[in-house]
Amino acid sequence: MAASSLLRLLFPSAPSPLRARATRRRQAARAARCLTSTSSSPEPEPAPAPTSLDLPLLPFQPAEVLIPSECKTLHLYEARYLALLEEALYRKNNSFVHFVLDPVVSGSPKASFAVRYGCLVQIESVERLDIGALISIRGVCRVNIMNLLQMEPYLRGDVSPTMDHPCEGIELGLRISKLRESMCNLHSLQTKLKVPEDEPLQTNIKASLLWSEKEIFEEYNEAFIPGLPERLSFAAYQTVSGMSEAELLSLQKYKIQAMDSTDTLERVNSGIEYVERNIGMIAARLAIQNI
Repeated sequence: MAASSLLRLLFPSAPSPLRARATRRRQAARAARCLTSTSSSPEPEPAPAPTSLDLPLLPFQPAEVLIPSECKTLHLYEARYLALLEEALYRKNNSFVHFVLDPVVSGSPKASFAVRYGCLVQIESVERLDIGALISIRGVCRVNIMNLLQMEPYLRGDVSPTMDHPCEGIELGLRISKLRESMCNLHSLQTKLKVPEDEPLQTNIKASLLWSEKEIFEEYNEAFIPGLPERLSFAAYQTVSGMSEAELLSLQKYKIQAMDSTDTLERVNSGIEYVERNIGMIAARLAIQNI
């Protein structure tokens, strides 16, 4: 709703002839001071980044939670989702929100869903196909979907960032170093596995680690960029080559726990545990491979 305001201009009465000359001198002095102040004043600071964004929303099944730093490839072919893609590419700085529609049990005969695990994503690449488009996306930041602004042809909403509680200290620094070391060890082991020729040489965990350690995020809204410890704490939860259904289910539980937590140290410790488990799993596979 447009707001209106009333602007009043109050003019002083004209000065008397006896005071006119002194008044003009004072006015000239004030004008000179104003001119000097204006010419020497610093450049105005840029406006702060907005803390909420109006973005397209793309829903997924509960088993498809996406976390910050994670990369995912999507094949979009429905007209409504291709329209969403165009909106994201050309009007929303290559961004949209990946979220989960979680069924809710209720007494109503109509299906009910809860909106959970929103994640701002950045589109990293687009390949146009005969039918639809193949896109690669990267999770950036957890978001809260505050308002639905549009239902058709695709969902659109107002979102705000969700960040961890501030956490500093020697213990966090030491555990972050341990997590980095474990992730590098896991990557090194994975590169020794025999994998299909079309599988990328760079493992998912290495790609997420490199993204998390970036120093410059020019293409992103800075209000939606988590701090380095928080970014690294999410990077641990990535798939590895040849995971079984049970292992993928275990990863899903870790990812949900990571999305629910606002404690960086807790997530880092859980990430170390998860990566060390994967190191043991890959080491066992390598032992069998080398027999």
